[in-house]
Amino acid sequence: MYGQLITPEIEELVAARDFATIREVFADWAAVDLADLISDLKEESRAVVFRLLPKELASETFSYCDTDTQQQLLHDMAREEVATVLNDMSPDDRTQFFEDLPANVVAELINTLSVEERNIALALLGWPEDSVGRLMTPDYVVVKRHWTVQQALDHIRMYGKHSETLNYLYVTEHGRLVDDIHIREILLALPDTLIEEMMDYKAESLLATADQETAVLEFKRLDRFALPVVDADNMLMGIITLDDVLDVAEEQATEEMQRFGAVEALDDTYMDSPVIELFRKRAVWLVVLFFGGILTAAALTYFESIIDRAVILAILLPMIISNGGNSGSQAATLIVRALALGEVSLSDWWHIVRREIIVGLLLGLLLGTLGFVRIVVWAALDGTYTDTSLLI
Repeated sequence: MYGQLITPEIEELVAARDFATIREVFADWAAVDLADLISDLKEESRAVVFRLLPKELASETFSYCDTDTQQQLLHDMAREEVATVLNDMSPDDRTQFFEDLPANVVAELINTLSVEERNIALALLGWPEDSVGRLMTPDYVVVKRHWTVQQALDHIRMYGKHSETLNYLYVTEHGRLVDDIHIREILLALPDTLIEEMMDYKAESLLATADQETAVLEFKRLDRFALPVVDADNMLMGIITLDDVLDVAEEQATEEMQRFGAVEALDDTYMDSPVIELFRKRAVWLVVLFFGGILTAAALTYFESIIDRAVILAILLPMIISNGGNSGSQAATLIVRALALGEVSLSDWWHIVRREIIVGLLLGLLLGTLGFVRIVVWAALDGTYTDTSLLI
């Protein structure tokens, strides 16, 4: 019943200060749905509703809110409330939130964290921007090779609730990653089986300094839900999970689609981007295309005398221009897709240009032949243009 309530009805409950009903309404709501609702509320109602959420649910809901809503909520909350929310957030979500804020604001917010959480936050922010290290979380379960399965299960029961995911357990030796074991193998093994007997020493990992796009490709290649992150010495730094990789993939796809449309990638969402930024991002490519159009006009001017002698050629101009645009769109789509899949890179540009020149010549030959046949048929059916057939 309450799940069907819409934003205006929640606004009415806030105006009536019926907080008991609001708490009852949200009792069974998922954090992601609450985040969507809070983002749709009026600014003066957001903090009121957010304060009514249970502590753990509030932190989870906060991580799902968009950046503008998060900043507005923090502005309306007391310092103690801010500290509670930030301390309860998962480290990877908190890092992502900090990345969208000015440095002076981040410094102030970090001071509200506990000593342990502050050290974690500083460690994650210490990795290069757009690196895998910025996406990882230190919340994972480590087991020792000399343990039995029963000891590992007891360890999971004691510390597993703090882990980002339990899909994989990580075996380390003096802090270095040795192997990872799927939880399914642990659950199906006999209690007295040694962890070492289950190891295959084939752990796949990501380098903390690697580009985030590398993580997207590796998750796709390995079909994994989580991957360990190591430094140059193979020391286990943390793990990265699929949800964070999907966010990177979405941003990457958005940038590629914007470039495909001859627009520089936006730094923010469309609605949150200033008009002057939209102008600047679009103007650069439009100027380039404008000068490209000048070259087309120059080519038409060069053949103007021929067009005057064979007016029928003017009929073909829209078709030529249209096919030029279509072939360009085809090439752009293929190359952008190949870049997204990692099939080509910027270093392959000369090889790509050569291939596209050859393909373009073949397509031009095909379409030119079809156009020639069309004109010949026209000329045969209508004698008006037979005297200029050689020009055609």
